[in-house]
Amino acid sequence: MDDGLDDLIHLADPPGTSDHVVALRVLERPAPGGEFLDCEFVVSTSTVTGSFPVGITSFDLDRWDEALDGLAGNRFVSWLDSGRTVQLKIKPLASGAVGVTISDALSSQVTVSLPVSPPADWIDDHRARLAKARELLSD
Repeated sequence: MDDGLDDLIHLADPPGTSDHVVALRVLERPAPGGEFLDCEFVVSTSTVTGSFPVGITSFDLDRWDEALDGLAGNRFVSWLDSGRTVQLKIKPLASGAVGVTISDALSSQVTVSLPVSPPADWIDDHRARLAKARELLSD
C-alpha cells in the first residue's frame, strides 16, 4: 500500500493452494485528529470476490487485540459485533486452518464463510499489524 499503509488483517492460503484471502485493508491515513481508519474487508476465492467498507476506531482496535488473545488461546472470536458494521468471526480448526466468516447483515445481507490456512506465525504478524494501525490513529 502507498505511504506505508498495510492490511490490518491479512489471512491467506499458501501459494499454489486454494488461494483464499481475507484482508482488512487500510485505504488511507486518517485526517489529522481523525477518529477512524477508512478500511475495507476484501474476500477473495477462485469463485467469489467481494469487499465491504468499514470504519475502524481505536475502540475496535482494542477489541481486535482481545480477539487476537482469544485466537492465541485457540478460541473462537467474533469482532466488530456491535451491529453497526460488518462482522468478522474466526474459528480455529483442527487442521491448523481457521474458518473465517464475514457478515454484512446490516447493509447487503451477504455472508461469506471460507477456510484459510495462514502461516504458523500469523497471530504475531497480526499483532505487528495492529501496532501499525494504532500508530496511524495516534498521529
